[in-house]
Amino acid sequence: MYKVKGRLIYQSHDDDGVIEVVEKNNVRSLHFGSSARQSCLRLDDPENLELAYLRAMNSWMLFKDAPEQGLLLGLGGGSLARHLLYHFPDCRLVAVEYRKDVVKVARSHFGLPLDNRLKVILDDGGEYVRRRMETLGGYFSLLFVDIFDHDGMSPSLSSIAFFDACRALLKDDGMLIVNLWSTDKNLFAAYCDWLNSAFQERVLFLPVNDYDNVIGLAFNKGAPLYSLKDLRSRAEALEQVYRIEFSSFLKTLIKSNSRVINRVITK
Repeated sequence: MYKVKGRLIYQSHDDDGVIEVVEKNNVRSLHFGSSARQSCLRLDDPENLELAYLRAMNSWMLFKDAPEQGLLLGLGGGSLARHLLYHFPDCRLVAVEYRKDVVKVARSHFGLPLDNRLKVILDDGGEYVRRRMETLGGYFSLLFVDIFDHDGMSPSLSSIAFFDACRALLKDDGMLIVNLWSTDKNLFAAYCDWLNSAFQERVLFLPVNDYDNVIGLAFNKGAPLYSLKDLRSRAEALEQVYRIEFSSFLKTLIKSNSRVINRVITK
């Protein structure tokens, strides 16, 4: 049975289970009834991304400049939303979160700002993209998918139709960034197949060192190509600004996708 490790500072229940906020070693963490950390905030350095998988989700910066519109499916504690709002003042975000109490906790305990650049919608992420693919088709520069509950990845992601709808929402040069969980090998393989099918095999996978997270990076048909030399230069420059290990992520991307990387991102 899961037992909180650290000082429990908040706990509530809704129809989907428990929501807990725990503090340990000056880090505040969000939990959904398990030891898995859904979001983290370092209290003495709140603008730094504490979780490795969230830093890996920002590897999109290797391939795109400042985004105009972003869609986040799954808010959690709001770390990714806060990071985008802080670093990209011209970016406009829509965040879709299923649980109302999670939004409240993101505001009260994780510093999610009330900002007119951020619109939070209470909805199921999978249902939202299917409904809006016609009215918002080709609208978003970036689409982030990070939808988990205490059992793992949300069932609303589990179909090719979901990823087809995600692709339809993106601009021609847009990117989908999805946090995948690799412990269920059959399900993980299905997600990889769906991503490759929806994005015509223009997909890279970034394993997160020492964790079971794998970040899928899917490129729409108009995404630009780079030389590896240019990408290495971008990684070095970005590290100086954002305190994220971009050079390490790029090396892992090259190693983990050696058979397809020339077709997907390099010229």
